[in-house]
Amino acid sequence: MATRKATQRTGKSEAAVLDVDAIPRGRMVDMAYEWIEEAIVTLRLAPGSTMSELQLSEMTGFGRTPIREAIQRLAREHLIVVLPQRGLLVPPMDVSKQLRLLETRREVERLIARSAARKASAEQRAHFARLAKEFRSSARTGKDVEFVRADREFNELCLVAARNEFAEGAMRLMHGLSRRFWYYHYQEAADLPTMARLHAEVAEAIAAGEVKRAGDALDALLDNIEAFTRATVLGDRA
Repeated sequence: MATRKATQRTGKSEAAVLDVDAIPRGRMVDMAYEWIEEAIVTLRLAPGSTMSELQLSEMTGFGRTPIREAIQRLAREHLIVVLPQRGLLVPPMDVSKQLRLLETRREVERLIARSAARKASAEQRAHFARLAKEFRSSARTGKDVEFVRADREFNELCLVAARNEFAEGAMRLMHGLSRRFWYYHYQEAADLPTMARLHAEVAEAIAAGEVKRAGDALDALLDNIEAFTRATVLGDRA
């Protein structure tokens, strides 16, 4: 029987060919989810575009079952809309939804950042320190996909380190939409160096176990995101 192949993202944005049949099923779903989520966030699957499960399967090399499970996760996160009998829709940008999301995100993410600073293990703190360096590298180089990947890794690490399943559930509904919105508009404001630096400051505070500093750095990050949202989309009139 022919070996099925799939593509995997690499740190250099290149595709590595994998033997799908050798990948554990759970990991296969995660990989399919990560591939599609990044494609949506970085606009390779554009807002308003439609597709089918079969097309996603052909694009990624994964079978219909892991693709279907990945789609279910993305639908819960509002990154895909399932249209019965009609396929899948990548939802258009929604400014009013983004502003409501930011209002909610500030309260939940402050709790997560402070909790992570308080509860992170030594290994997790070392990981935060490494991510801070990656963010500062992105600030210097301006590599946007590199930043988006570091941001996703940072968000996941925060959720694990905070050890609060209720906050985790809320944040998982917001991270992908936030990254996509930023990626869509950031070039208008040349915002990458600032965003990367602010992320680095949160990561450094968590790595150092400084709870108040982590909360303050998170507030500064979200202040920037809100100002960015209003300035680039609403012309600072809201």
